[in-house]
Parts: sequence; C-alpha cells; structure tokens
Amino acid sequence: MKKTPLGDLTGAEIEKQLQEARQQLFTIRLQRASGKLESPARLAQVRRTVARLLTALRDRELAGGRA
Repeated sequence: MKKTPLGDLTGAEIEKQLQEARQQLFTIRLQRASGKLESPARLAQVRRTVARLLTALRDRELAGGRA
C-alpha cells in the first residue's frame, strides 16, 4: 500500500484500499497456514493497515453526522 495521507483520499478510495488490504490479509493467512510465509511481521503490518483504514472511515462517518 502506498503511504498516502488518508485525509487526502475520498471515501471510495479508502474503501478500495481497505478491500485490497483485506485481500492481502487473506493471502498472508493462507501462506501462514501452509507454512510458506516468509515474513511473519507482514501479518501484523497488514492488520494495522486495515485498522487505520477502518478508523479513517469511521472518523469521516462521525464528522459527517455532526454537520
């Protein structure tokens, strides 16, 4: 995933990145289960990315509700 400030992205772009990150997470979990995972730290990194994207979406949802 590119290091782009989440504030510069639209909601649709964040959702697209979230979908891609979840797909990566699925692939990494399959690799771990089959014993082919080369970098165990990558699992934690992708999980954090998913959490950041979900947080950005939630922040936008709450900000939109107040206006």
